[in-house]
Amino acid sequence: MKELIQRLEQEALREIRAAAGGEMLEAARTKYLGRKGLLTEAFKKIGEASAEERPALGSLINEVKGRLGAALDERTRAASGGEEKAEKIDITLPGAPFRRGRIHPITKTVRDISDCFVSLGFMVVEGPEIETEHYNFEALNIPLEHPSRDAFDTFYLNSRSGTQLLRSHTSPVQARFMEKHKPPFAIIVPGRVFRPDATDATHSFMFHQVEGLVVGDRVTFADLKGVLAIFARQMFGVQTRMRFRPSFFPFTEPSAEVDISCFACARQKHLEGRRCSICGGKGWLEILGAGMVNPKVFKGVGYDPEKVTGFAFGMGVERIAMLKYGISDIRLFCENDIRFLRQF
Repeated sequence: MKELIQRLEQEALREIRAAAGGEMLEAARTKYLGRKGLLTEAFKKIGEASAEERPALGSLINEVKGRLGAALDERTRAASGGEEKAEKIDITLPGAPFRRGRIHPITKTVRDISDCFVSLGFMVVEGPEIETEHYNFEALNIPLEHPSRDAFDTFYLNSRSGTQLLRSHTSPVQARFMEKHKPPFAIIVPGRVFRPDATDATHSFMFHQVEGLVVGDRVTFADLKGVLAIFARQMFGVQTRMRFRPSFFPFTEPSAEVDISCFACARQKHLEGRRCSICGGKGWLEILGAGMVNPKVFKGVGYDPEKVTGFAFGMGVERIAMLKYGISDIRLFCENDIRFLRQF
């Protein structure tokens, strides 16, 4: 058996040395080292030898396989024109250019708004976009028969668990938060909302909101004005002035629409006699709604309106972004036009 293995090695080495090219070398590799090669067949016959000879024969076959494999590799390199040259990389060369992306203007605006209120002690809270009628309407003092419900009507979903809908504002998160937490607290709630509005330059069926809620002992309208004044100056400039106009929201009483002085007018003083393209010559820009939390909302979540007060506010992120960056069409935010997005 030992002589057979040695004879196979000698024959294989002669064939390898005599091989003229890669095909002949591959044929020799298959003949001797393949799954059905001669050395594999010899290995299967080790069982016919005595128990004392088997270890030495197995070791010999492995050694022969190693020597033949090395000889085949060396002859293959020589036949291909010499040892393959390793690829050289010049690490001093500049790297491949990598184009950096841009933060979407809506994301940037949400972050700017959040950073402002977080610096004032607010906490960012998020909640589900699929809501129940209770949290989207009833918990916010908007019963089924209330006329203002039409303005907040939204997309309804078929569900076995009851009537569900896409939230029309982020206020439901405020109600959910109050049910699980005791005052005092200050939170903001950013997120997407949905309303069946016709899509045009200033409206969309899906947009983003940031709403805020502060509840505690002796929270007043003056606190609301102070917080919003800081926000307006940080977002639109230190020269920004602010005014409040009486309004109505079911979940706040009293309620107000908040306007800021047109920052574009100040930049366009050289355009005497021409109307401002942002405010239309009015001098004021509406940015959000606000007010003191309605006592009925407090009662609905188990708070005693005789012991706590609070204020709430809400703004459309697209509206803030359009004013801040001078964007004329809300649809530009969703068109994925790289020329538009690279401007931010």
